[in-house]
Amino acid sequence: MADVDTFASLLLEEAKRFVEKASGEAGAEGKAAYLHAALSLAFSALEAHVNSIADDFLVRSDLTLLDRSILAERDVQLDNGQYALTDRLRMYRLKDRIEFLCRRFGGGPIDKSSVVWSGFKSGLNQRHRLTHPKEAAEITEPLTRQALTAIIGLLDLLYRAIYKRPYPAAKRGLDSNLSF
Repeated sequence: MADVDTFASLLLEEAKRFVEKASGEAGAEGKAAYLHAALSLAFSALEAHVNSIADDFLVRSDLTLLDRSILAERDVQLDNGQYALTDRLRMYRLKDRIEFLCRRFGGGPIDKSSVVWSGFKSGLNQRHRLTHPKEAAEITEPLTRQALTAIIGLLDLLYRAIYKRPYPAAKRGLDSNLSF
C-alpha cells in the first residue's frame, strides 16, 4: 500500500474517532470541536483517496491530454503550437473529479439520485460552510455522521466500480479502529 493510501485511511479513521469522541462529550464546545475536526478530516481523507485513485491511472498510455489534466490537476497550455501539460496547478472540484473517475474508469456515471450521492452533497455543503464561513456554521452530530457514512459509501462505490472490489474499511462503517 502506498504512503498516500495509508495516510488517507488514517485520516478517515481519525475522523470516525472524533465522531465517537463527540458522542461522549458532555460540553457543547468540546462536541463542536470534535465534529468540526471529524468533518474536515473526512473530506481530507476523501480527497486523498481520490488523488490516489487518480495517480493509479496516470500511468496509462491511452489517456487524452484532458484526462491527464484532470487526474494530475495540472493546467494545459499551447507550447510550440501544440497543447501540453504544465506544472501549473489546475484545481478541479472534488465532485467533478469523482464523477470523472467513475464514468471514465468505472464504466458509467454515478447515480445522482442515490442516498450516497445526496449524503455526500449534503456533507460537502456542511464542509463548505465550515471551511469558507460567511456566518457561524452549526455542524451537528447527525449531519456529521451522515456525511461520514456517505463518504465511506462513496469510496465503496468508487472501489467497486473502478477496482471491482469493496472499499476495505466499508464494512466497519463509522466504527474507528483508533483508541485515543
